[in-house]
Amino acid sequence: MISGCDMIVNLTNLPEMSLSGCVKIKRAFVGDKETILDFVESNFQKNWVYEVEHALMGDVSKCFIATEEGKLIGFACYDSSSKGFFGPIGVLEERRKENIGQALLIRTLNAMKEYGYGYAIIGWVSDAEQFYRKTVGAEFIKGGNPENSIYSNLVFM
Repeated sequence: MISGCDMIVNLTNLPEMSLSGCVKIKRAFVGDKETILDFVESNFQKNWVYEVEHALMGDVSKCFIATEEGKLIGFACYDSSSKGFFGPIGVLEERRKENIGQALLIRTLNAMKEYGYGYAIIGWVSDAEQFYRKTVGAEFIKGGNPENSIYSNLVFM
């Protein structure tokens, strides 16, 4: 396994989204910004907060959320770290293995396709490699390690 490299996915033939139960996937509303950012900061990497905020603040939100009975359980964004990039994505640890991440991924990639993208870059993938390969057929980009991608602009890499 290659650690920390970018992957690419063709948006032409995305799989169908399968989700059961009362979980809903919807485009995030900017009015829920504080709730969403608190959720991200409390449950995931703190640096994701800025990427999610950026995705929320566009003319059209580029952030999707998963909710159940009014409770936030996951999120996914695109164009947050760079144009054409998918991510970040996160689902509460206790709710993983319920296809919520898969549904968020596919819904967000479909939004990218509707926006006009033919491909999406999934940035800095490490331990989620098999999830992306299995769900949408993503492949590592040759030379897509962080020092050769948009992440080379980070102050502390």
